[in-house]
Amino acid sequence: MLIDTHCHISDEDYENKEEIIKHMENNIMIVSTASPKDIKEVIDLCEKHKNIYGTIGIHPEFANTYTIDDLNKIEKYLTHSKIVGIGEIGLDYHYTKENKEKQKELFIKQIKLADKYKKTIVIHSRDAIEDTYNIIKQYKNKKTKCNMHCFSGSLEMAERFVNLGVTLGIGGVLTFKNEKKLKEIVTTLDIHNFVLETDSPYLTPEPLRGKKNEPKNVQLVAAKISQLTGIKYAKIVEITSQTAIRQFDLKL
Repeated sequence: MLIDTHCHISDEDYENKEEIIKHMENNIMIVSTASPKDIKEVIDLCEKHKNIYGTIGIHPEFANTYTIDDLNKIEKYLTHSKIVGIGEIGLDYHYTKENKEKQKELFIKQIKLADKYKKTIVIHSRDAIEDTYNIIKQYKNKKTKCNMHCFSGSLEMAERFVNLGVTLGIGGVLTFKNEKKLKEIVTTLDIHNFVLETDSPYLTPEPLRGKKNEPKNVQLVAAKISQLTGIKYAKIVEITSQTAIRQFDLKL
């Protein structure tokens, strides 16, 4: 059983949403929100499909515009049985660094919600890895589980996060020909530190680059890890799925 620990499946992303979901029959998907407006759609998917779970949160791109009502809406749904995490949340300095403090404030507020409701934190970090690490180290309750979505840092940073008990989401970027850092991480660290993801509809793996990504392509990520590590494909699937079940407290 494959588990795509991070994907986006919405009417905005796919005209054939139900067909995309059917491609993952007998496998598991964790669908993530970025904006409070996505919450209802994710809840509906979770309630309609046995093999779909969700995470809800406010992406750092909304740090200037979110409201207290948005946070209250997220908190309301954190008690839902199929909401397994708060995310994706975090820091993104790629487009602007002018609102760093607002991003940090939003990130910390949602970490505290995750601690309160014992939900896994799903982190988005772009061009902000050091600040992300420092906030997790300082504010996350030691018992709260945490996953770095689409990890893109160095081996040294990967080791530092792993030492905090954070799992690393490995996706289609691993298959890109010129990607070196992630390949070094995958071949150096213990496989038990990784979970699989697609970040659909983005980051389509080779050999499908140029096409819209979908959760079934998580198998291509598993196959690439197998190729790089020499560990059998079936074992990669087994270990990463067990790690995902543990990290997200999935009740299958």
